[in-house]
Amino acid sequence: MCRFVLGATFIFSGFAKAVDPLGFFYKIEDYLAAFGMPWMPHILILLAAVGLSAIEFCVGIFLFIGVRRRLAIFLTLLLMLVMTPLTLYLALFNPVSDCGCFGDAWVLTNWQTFGKNVVLLAMAVVVYKWRADVFRFITPKMEWMVSTYTFLFIFVLSFYCLSYLPILDFRPYKIGVNIGKAMEVPEGAKPSVFEQHFVLEKDGKRQEFTLDNYPDSTWTFVEARSVLVEKGYEPPIKDFNVQSLETGEDLTGSILADTNYVFLLVMYRVEEADDSNIDLINEIYDYSVEHGYAFYALTSSSADAIELWSDRTGGEYPFGIVDDIELKTIIRSNPGLLLLKEGTILNKWSDNDLPDEYMLTGPLDDLPLGQQKAVNDWRTMGYVLLWFIIPLLLVISLDVLVVKRRERHQWQGGLRKQATEEKETIH
Repeated sequence: MCRFVLGATFIFSGFAKAVDPLGFFYKIEDYLAAFGMPWMPHILILLAAVGLSAIEFCVGIFLFIGVRRRLAIFLTLLLMLVMTPLTLYLALFNPVSDCGCFGDAWVLTNWQTFGKNVVLLAMAVVVYKWRADVFRFITPKMEWMVSTYTFLFIFVLSFYCLSYLPILDFRPYKIGVNIGKAMEVPEGAKPSVFEQHFVLEKDGKRQEFTLDNYPDSTWTFVEARSVLVEKGYEPPIKDFNVQSLETGEDLTGSILADTNYVFLLVMYRVEEADDSNIDLINEIYDYSVEHGYAFYALTSSSADAIELWSDRTGGEYPFGIVDDIELKTIIRSNPGLLLLKEGTILNKWSDNDLPDEYMLTGPLDDLPLGQQKAVNDWRTMGYVLLWFIIPLLLVISLDVLVVKRRERHQWQGGLRKQATEEKETIH
């Protein structure tokens, strides 16, 4: 039981992160910032995100099927020995809001994560102690094929979702979501209650105060933060707020209420945005101007960085300022493109999959591109499982029908030969 629960947990955890590698990348960045290491190169963080999710998925599969048992059981125990004290630290000091162990598919609090890891650690100890009793479903002769295909499958899946967009979207900005409605608080719902805390300093000593016990002017202000006192209803989308770079006016209402099509080019940092497809982005902007569609570029960068981007790329589109965390949540691509109508997300494209002149041949009302993209998570999940399970079943069938049958015949032949030799010895 412990072996299968651990295997299923690691499979789910690795898969949830593998389909959203950029999300896991952002979570690792949060960890590094919390531990004072924001200087790590992005490419190393990205490789770590892909590698860790692949290790989790492969360990789960190996445990479940019973291949590479010694390695899988050792890595399971090692991972739990590392993660359990780490999540205890997160629960006690809360440097990040959640550990991200299941990506955005299932968000747990830090204390819930620690409790889960305590149970999993106990299971890992049980499996390690009785590791010799872990039954294998594949013979040793065929396990190399299963392990190799598992590695290839999860790496291909991760890099596909990295190059395009996550095949399963667990965030609130899914295709088909109306942003305005997702920001509404139902009538009668109780909102969360926050208390303002102030960190002040005096004679080299720092202390935290509230409005009720705020000290005199001899204290020096350091920082302020909001502390959740009582959790209430939180809408799926809370911080979608677009401010015009040129005028400073709030563009949120006009974007969400526009009855025509609206293109949103999302670049959470223009300094880090990929400009390899900038000619195509400029063509889409020209197309939107020609047909009377609104087009905004959303970023959290400074005015100087935006000006440098416009000069380098020739972009003439207006910019709106949005919180960078919200932009990372909207789309896992920098840049990425959204198509809205009356506040509803009709489609999303990564930088590597932008619509081109062959698709934009007329008004969007007359094109399939202007219709809401059909998304079915269950069907997508079914396709992914088939891509993994069907080859796995073929390997198991080959193992049962050929390898095990041949071994059984060899074993029976050996018994017959031994019996014959014993008879000859007796005679």
